[in-house]
Amino acid sequence: MDAVIETPWTVPAIKAALDQSPLVREGEMTLRVLEGADPVLLATMHEYGDLPVYLSVGGAQIVCSVLLWPVSEQADRHAFNEFLLKAQRVVPLSNFAITNVGGEDVYELMGELSCKTTLQTILIELRTLAENAIDATELRETFGAEAA
Repeated sequence: MDAVIETPWTVPAIKAALDQSPLVREGEMTLRVLEGADPVLLATMHEYGDLPVYLSVGGAQIVCSVLLWPVSEQADRHAFNEFLLKAQRVVPLSNFAITNVGGEDVYELMGELSCKTTLQTILIELRTLAENAIDATELRETFGAEAA
């Protein structure tokens, strides 16, 4: 099997392919395209407590991401951020970021893929990111979190 496809993916094409794929387990996820300037695929991962995973396509890459929790809720943010930079291997194949949502900084977990990768690899990324988001929550508890 080739490691890449000829035509780059688009968000609607990924949704259609996942909807038809026997690789997706029954009831594993619900997929919805969120229309905007650039469409985004919302994959609600039912096996991970209905965790929302967002997928977008831009340029030469596919970006999958999960919004975690507000930065303001993280106890000892400095120590936590330093830990994340030093211990990146704790959540393999994913990266931590801070993004602004509605005027508030939020921790985000993300993974990137080539826009010519296989559907199987996209599905693996969605599952891995969901699992890593659960693991990230355990990291948060290790460092404590202030009450919202």
